[in-house]
Amino acid sequence: MEHAADLERLIIAAHALTRIAALETRSEAPAAQWRTLALLRDNGPLRIGELARLSRVTQPGMTKLAGAMEQAGLVIREPDPDDSRAVRVIATPEGEAAYAGWRAQFVAALLPRFSDLGAADWDALRTAADLLSRRTTGETPIRPAPGEEPSER
Repeated sequence: MEHAADLERLIIAAHALTRIAALETRSEAPAAQWRTLALLRDNGPLRIGELARLSRVTQPGMTKLAGAMEQAGLVIREPDPDDSRAVRVIATPEGEAAYAGWRAQFVAALLPRFSDLGAADWDALRTAADLLSRRTTGETPIRPAPGEEPSER
């Protein structure tokens, strides 16, 4: 039962970090926008239905979000080359840059909360981040967005 409690604490802390960073950066963009850009970064172009499934929203909701994101220049929608009845969503370079900028803002907002950590704590966080990356994406460490420098260790 101890492992389950540890995972539960980790999930709660990760959600808290995200909420705190969103409040401190005063980001008004919907979280679904960033989640969508992350999914496109990690998976490449996706059909609306698959994007909705991965983002855990309805297909009409994703269609509306993709339309708003397209108007903002963050994504483009185009016919799927394998099925002209379906639409694929593709992140634009502007969308990729916006996502990288949002991540950088979140990190900058949270860094002061961790400024007093010593080398051993940073090593523990790095180990935890690498482990979580392997368990959730199969990658270690999380690759930087296009045009983004790898983060400092």
